[in-house]
Amino acid sequence: MSQNITSTATVAIERPARYGKQLVNHLKRKSGGEWDAEAERGWINLGDDRAEVVAAQEQLELAVEGPADHIERLEGVVGRHLVSFARTLEIVVQWHRSDDAEGTRQATE
Repeated sequence: MSQNITSTATVAIERPARYGKQLVNHLKRKSGGEWDAEAERGWINLGDDRAEVVAAQEQLELAVEGPADHIERLEGVVGRHLVSFARTLEIVVQWHRSDDAEGTRQATE
């Protein structure tokens, strides 16, 4: 069994709570999740793995956690969906992994 890795990304974005809520509400349909509007944060179950989404001042803080062999897929699922929702904005999702391996990158065109 592989060790769990955490990967994080801080994304500069207008109206972070709006996009955070949209991301959580869309991805939770499959395995569950919840957005807390008052705290402006949420979580998403991604099968056996998990994502955290926090809206902060002018940014979204994203984190995914799972086994090393899942982490690239988890980064991709969360990052691609956020980029898709924010396609009219210029955003970059650059992931940074706890094991110092290079994370993936998603960006609007």
